[in-house]
Amino acid sequence: MWNADHNAILNTFTGHSSTVTCGDFTPDGKLICTGSDDASLRIWDPKTAQSRHVVRGHGYHTDGLTCLSISLDSQTIVSGSKDNSVHIVNVNSGQVVGSLVGHTNSVECVGISSSSYHWAATGSMDQKLIIWDLAHQSSRCTCEHDEGVTSLAWLGSSRYVASGCIDGKVRIWDSLSGDCARTFSGHADAVQSLAITADGNAIISVSTDGSARVFDISMFK
Repeated sequence: MWNADHNAILNTFTGHSSTVTCGDFTPDGKLICTGSDDASLRIWDPKTAQSRHVVRGHGYHTDGLTCLSISLDSQTIVSGSKDNSVHIVNVNSGQVVGSLVGHTNSVECVGISSSSYHWAATGSMDQKLIIWDLAHQSSRCTCEHDEGVTSLAWLGSSRYVASGCIDGKVRIWDSLSGDCARTFSGHADAVQSLAITADGNAIISVSTDGSARVFDISMFK
């Protein structure tokens, strides 16, 4: 962990036995969550660099984690894996409290909606973006793609979610109906990541074609 102002290392977190593939602070800033190719999730105290919880083994992923998302209230983690699985973890207890079953290939991206802690989206190499009801651990709708889904981003507190795909397209989906509301083209290769501007008026997509593109999404606010 770095102090960005002084370019100084504050802490080093040691415990994973393989590549760390994803990680984030809880929104309240009190904890750090990391996922690894060792098929474990670790929840850390950033002040002491000690693990509070290690989540692995029976009932959790059997292959490396690829992505994770933390709810805005800092209570829930949703993680995805190469083994096609999605699991829900309670931050405070470190216990697996649920699983979301539906993907048939590696889960590449996950995001919990900021408008509702009970809604999440996952994207997979099975060419599907699935919208989930976390409270009932069931799918609300499935958004079909032509190729694998590599990235996603909820559009602020709206009901819309964006997906990036191997086919180079960025799509906007209505999470209530599962309908595609807009498709943005321009990239010549896979979209790797998506980000929404602070004002919610634009989405930035980054691709393996070496370019970044900015698209207007103000109509979906």
